[in-house]
Amino acid sequence: MKILVTDGETRPALAITRSLGSKGHWVIVGAKTQPSLAQASRYCHESFTYPDPARDSAGFVETLLRTVRERGIDVVLPVTEVTTALVVQRRAEVERHSRVPLPAAATFNRAANKVEVLALAEKLSIPIPTGVVLARPGERLRWPDGLRFPVVVKPHRSRIAINGRWRSTSVTYAENERELEAILAAKDPSEYPILLQQRVVGPGVGVFMCYQRGNLVAQFSHRRLREKPPSGGVSVLCESAPVSPQARRYAQMLLDELGWEGVAMVEFKQDEADQTLKLMEINGRFWGSLQLAIDAGVDFPDLLVQTLSDAPMKPIDTYRVGVRSRWFMGDLDALLMRLFKHDNELHLPPGHAGKLTSIFRFMKLWEKDTYHEVFRLSDPNPGFHEVKRWFAHHD
Repeated sequence: MKILVTDGETRPALAITRSLGSKGHWVIVGAKTQPSLAQASRYCHESFTYPDPARDSAGFVETLLRTVRERGIDVVLPVTEVTTALVVQRRAEVERHSRVPLPAAATFNRAANKVEVLALAEKLSIPIPTGVVLARPGERLRWPDGLRFPVVVKPHRSRIAINGRWRSTSVTYAENERELEAILAAKDPSEYPILLQQRVVGPGVGVFMCYQRGNLVAQFSHRRLREKPPSGGVSVLCESAPVSPQARRYAQMLLDELGWEGVAMVEFKQDEADQTLKLMEINGRFWGSLQLAIDAGVDFPDLLVQTLSDAPMKPIDTYRVGVRSRWFMGDLDALLMRLFKHDNELHLPPGHAGKLTSIFRFMKLWEKDTYHEVFRLSDPNPGFHEVKRWFAHHD
């Protein structure tokens, strides 16, 4: 089967390429520039470039459609939020020549909208952080009971489309009213509605799922052990963990209500204040720590391709617990942040590891059941490519 994977510069694209290429599929990897991380893999059989989807959406879609048509692609797997959004928007055209194991555009966009997701959670009686929604710039703030500083300021989407271009938004923290006013004043009108939420201190709990025609066929969970930035963000060291029954129930309620198809990550935080799970967001695409799930025994890329079969799939309920995945170069970035930035600048929560402890933990280079996410002896070129790219970026 010929499978096209987008966003070759990303780690999930590398995980998908290795997974499907090792299963005997012919993998074609697209990226903004060559060579990219996934294109360096021995499991990438063909590669091509396309215009930057965030800057030239029309050019990206045109190149994608031409490639699908000319190279006889059987399945298209977009990876990032932008490419997934563009593919589901033009799904009818893509599916004239190929297949797309993704939800409908309206469903995907609803899941990507944090305000709509939290409203759905409230409807389903799923706990969410205390907060308020500002619908438009300059709206008078009605401060709800229980909301205290520091507050988290979240635009309604992480990526926003404006006239064929996509701009990234960021989550910020306000320690007091003056900081909040300054942050809101700097926000672009396109970022509204904006969420102001009580900061939830506690471990993140992610539930990863795959659906086939409305039925849950696979689930997975992990613990984030270290993140970049250290205050919370992309996982650089994570460990497979049992799925929390409560998190699974909440995640399945949300995805069932949305009528989901394909893969998704539902993210919660376990609030240290009351030990309850509180919903953060839904990511309707592949996630950064995808390789960990594969190493632990839940091969989501292969399962996603299987969802296109007419035959119902047998659900996968078990996997190896305690498997760790380390993104070494991301872990190095996180360590450098910890060493050279002030705690206040990093917005570290109480009880975070000190600098010396961070160094000691980083120096544990080889541990039992720990796999390096990018560098693999069986497929070393992506690791060399990433190191070269890291030094070029930090030059």
